Amino acid sequence: MRPDVLLLDEPFSALDALTREKLQADVAEVLTKVGTSAVLVTHDIREAVFLADRVVVMGANPGRVREIVGIPYDRPRPPEFGHSPESAELEQHLWRSLHR
Repeated sequence: MRPDVLLLDEPFSALDALTREKLQADVAEVLTKVGTSAVLVTHDIREAVFLADRVVVMGANPGRVREIVGIPYDRPRPPEFGHSPESAELEQHLWRSLHR
């Protein structure tokens, strides 16, 4: 099956850290190879930065878009990207946006 859009609602939330990283990399690779777009809902900022082309930061009550942040790095990103200064800078920006 090759859907036009894949909807993922916290697909890695119940996994241990190593399995989560492995499956994130696998999903990113498959999406790139197949050319399928995905909408990923996550509460994990690092996951969003690793997997997304754009991150939509939502506010609560009522849910509103606070900010849309482009992730300017090619996909699939190598596993070490999640531990890079570039990733950390984006994560800090998103964290600040969430906590405004």
